[in-house]
Amino acid sequence: MKKDLLFVINNLNCGGAEKALISLLETIDYTVYNVDLLLFKHEGLFFNKIPEQVNLLDEPLEFKYFDMPIKAAIIDALKKGRLDITSSRIGAGFIFKTEENNARCEQRVWKYISKSLKQLNKEYDVAIGYLEKNPIYYCLEKVRAKKKIGFIHNDYNKLGMDPALDMQYFGQLDYIVTVSEECSNVLKQQFPMYKDKVCVMYNIVSPAIINKLSMEKINFNQKGTNLVSVGRLNSQKGFDTAIEACKDLITSGYQVKWLIIGEGEERTKLEQMIKEHQLENHFILLGMKENPYPYIKAADIYVQPSRFEGKSIAIDEAKILQKPIVVTNFSTAKDQINDQVNGLVVAMDAKSISIGIQRLIKDQKLRSKLVDQLSKENLGTENEIKKLYSLIEAV
Repeated sequence: MKKDLLFVINNLNCGGAEKALISLLETIDYTVYNVDLLLFKHEGLFFNKIPEQVNLLDEPLEFKYFDMPIKAAIIDALKKGRLDITSSRIGAGFIFKTEENNARCEQRVWKYISKSLKQLNKEYDVAIGYLEKNPIYYCLEKVRAKKKIGFIHNDYNKLGMDPALDMQYFGQLDYIVTVSEECSNVLKQQFPMYKDKVCVMYNIVSPAIINKLSMEKINFNQKGTNLVSVGRLNSQKGFDTAIEACKDLITSGYQVKWLIIGEGEERTKLEQMIKEHQLENHFILLGMKENPYPYIKAADIYVQPSRFEGKSIAIDEAKILQKPIVVTNFSTAKDQINDQVNGLVVAMDAKSISIGIQRLIKDQKLRSKLVDQLSKENLGTENEIKKLYSLIEAV
């Protein structure tokens, strides 16, 4: 008899966790499991990638009130006679206004959102909150399931969250799954009482699919050195530092074009920086691309200037496409890049990023060595799904 699984995530926008979930759903064995998916909002770049075998549940209608301006939310809730939503939205509004830390704000607001949401009717064998904060909290408070699993997709210490608020939730989970050894170590240090619950499951990436998609034709025949980076336009990804590095490259006489694939809340800030540094022809914000792989394949060098990562899917994809790679020395970088063996790890500042890129531009022998090493690595992680199966089936 098939087991019933539920996955919960906010939406399917352009993040690593969202992409990882789609890869997982493409890999799971539907002859053994029935899979439901709950999204708080039916939106995102990957929304149309949901496999047909997955049963997409309706959005929790009450969730929208916490995305709306407070006045509009209260008027609409009162029209519908939902005094519970009205009072919860007022309470949430106070936190939205006073809590400056976005991650902690989301944690603290949950109790008000939770009061407005209904329980799911169906009972599951396993409920999986596939992202920190709301998806995990929802599984614990609104879902009946024999087993509950929470995924943390990043270095917990860098997320800006309040561990004291998560303590009560993590205690209710059967397993806490994260995406790299370093992320696992961080969780065990932060929550030593739950260290036996912490497991590592790498994000699922398929070299066959990535190589096939990378063959799509694009117009990318620029002169000079082509650099590519992939990631959300937010502080975590360090694109402000990348702009400074690009300026240094141009000033040093290098002809480069640096393409950024991704979208996010820092676009306006980054555009202003690009304009101030007169880099409009050199540092290009391409926005989201449904298929980024032809751009990575066409790049001379792949750069990841992040301030922190869990386990970067984009780096794994660049490795699969055998690109010379420069990454900053964020805490989990060593989980993916061995400095001067399969990529370069540089300090987290503009000058160091520029010097690393310059080194790869000038040293053909080093580039060839890095690419040769990547060609020998077994980079497919399709078998990681077996780790999830073992957690689901564990007694």
